[in-house]
Amino acid sequence: MKLLNDYLKQNFGCKVYKIALNGGFTCPNRDGKIDTRGCIFCSQGGSGEFAENPNLSVYNQIENAKKRVSAKIKEGKYIAYFQAYTGTYAPIARLEKLYMDAIDHPDIVALSIATRPDCLPDDVLELLSKCNEIKPVWVELGLQTIHENTAKYIRRGYELKVYDEAVQKLRKRGIEVITHVILGLPGENEKDMLETISYVCGLSGATYSSLHHATGIKLQLLHILKGTDLETEYKEGRLTPLTEDEYISLLKKCVSIIPDDVVIHRLTGDGDKKILLAPLWSADKKHVWNRIQKEVIQASYRISAFS
Repeated sequence: MKLLNDYLKQNFGCKVYKIALNGGFTCPNRDGKIDTRGCIFCSQGGSGEFAENPNLSVYNQIENAKKRVSAKIKEGKYIAYFQAYTGTYAPIARLEKLYMDAIDHPDIVALSIATRPDCLPDDVLELLSKCNEIKPVWVELGLQTIHENTAKYIRRGYELKVYDEAVQKLRKRGIEVITHVILGLPGENEKDMLETISYVCGLSGATYSSLHHATGIKLQLLHILKGTDLETEYKEGRLTPLTEDEYISLLKKCVSIIPDDVVIHRLTGDGDKKILLAPLWSADKKHVWNRIQKEVIQASYRISAFS
């Protein structure tokens, strides 16, 4: 099992902290190109509740973020993370300015961009390649599930083959791909979720080769947030979120099949407490992380040592 912190220390030789920036993007699932409602789980902030103010320059966003995390990192570097909405969905000139402003900052060692697989046209791919020649670029793809029925239900807006093509194009350019997977989506059972993990890691799927799977994975507990369609389903009793024990048990099984060449970037996630409806146990971040450390990470290392 390879965790992000170990990977960062190995590659950059120091403590590296990820800071969330906001490029003022929108999303084709919100502006009418595909839909206007967004995915059923996505908040009005486009998952960027913890990102900086988009009205500030990229430089000032970075400086503000550095101040906010100064207690956690005394000496080290940063990854600039364009988190909110779809980070490649804008005119190419605007994207180039945003990306270059980020990687030009002396304390930034890498650029990470959250986006959709269907928002990577050739000119954007070329720009990402150009940036990757200066500093490492990571592209984070919101897949969530490989199952088409679930994808339609959550209004993802693209087919699995679009994700496959995006991964291949990025990997061929030497760009790292981090895939987001949500655990606990409506209608999915444990088998479904483990199939998604297996596929993302290149353990299944006829089109995959060693270069055609993600280099990293983010596992996210499904949060039910105010203002989303999931809020209605939850209040009507049509959706039951995972319990803490169920999630820990599921994580153990996910970790057991993730190969060592796929970096685990996240094992849980934070829902903004101001809009979090369920599961409320996830709001106790310290408690949850302690359980993950003890029951998932440390247990996995012990198993590996004796296998």
